Amino acid sequence: MVGATVNIFLTFVIVFVAVVVSIALFLTLRRHAPGGGFFADGDRAAGVFGVLATGFSVLLGFVIFLAFTSYDTARSGARSEATDVIQQYETAQLMPRTASSALSGELICYGRAVVNLEWPQLRAGVKPSMNPWAVQLFRTLQTVEPKAANEQAAYSKWLDQTSDREEARLDRVQAGSGVIPGPLWLILFVTAALVALYAVLFADPDEHWLPQAVIAGTIAAMLVTSLLVIRFLNNPYHPGTGSLQPTDMTRVLGQIDAASRLLHLHVRIPCDAAGRPL
Repeated sequence: MVGATVNIFLTFVIVFVAVVVSIALFLTLRRHAPGGGFFADGDRAAGVFGVLATGFSVLLGFVIFLAFTSYDTARSGARSEATDVIQQYETAQLMPRTASSALSGELICYGRAVVNLEWPQLRAGVKPSMNPWAVQLFRTLQTVEPKAANEQAAYSKWLDQTSDREEARLDRVQAGSGVIPGPLWLILFVTAALVALYAVLFADPDEHWLPQAVIAGTIAAMLVTSLLVIRFLNNPYHPGTGSLQPTDMTRVLGQIDAASRLLHLHVRIPCDAAGRPL
């Protein structure tokens, strides 16, 4: 909660500073501007500014769509991964007795590792290489020899669910590395700077200072806010308000624990509460 408050406060500070600097620069330039402004033909200058602003808006819309797609993919991947874990836990109960308990315990450890080991790495900007319990699950599965019809069906279903879980995990992890390349960031910042610079040249000492200050502050707030939104969407695990949290996996682990008690399942969990091997 403290991190979220700091994040919101820092956002407001950045926008406020940008607006104040923009207004101060605009009013300072206004004192030295000739009557009627720097442009001899205001209509032609407004037309050029409209083209420049439209180009920036198109680029901004494309980048926001790209960043939001990455954000939504990470959110959907985290939800799907959690769903796959609880479904595999149910499937594990139909496996042969020798492997059912081991697979169930390792799935719980897999979920704990996602919450307590992988998520902090994603927040720190580090891309997790592999969940160690995925390897252990595969090793345990190699020892399974299904004989009965229900065991064979559960074995086949387990393989499909493993593929779904790995694909969902890939969606969750890949989105944390940032989808917007450096050159696109450069073009975005250059275009935003051109829009701001061109807007400042509309300073006119013959007009009242208040509406001109509002125009400068509004443009600055719009540009800075847009860039901050893109930065937030491009880093969905960054600490702060709106960042992705392991709520789905945490909820699933709670459901597994409750179901195990109701069904009187005795599962040996080979890890601690953080998902580290015992």
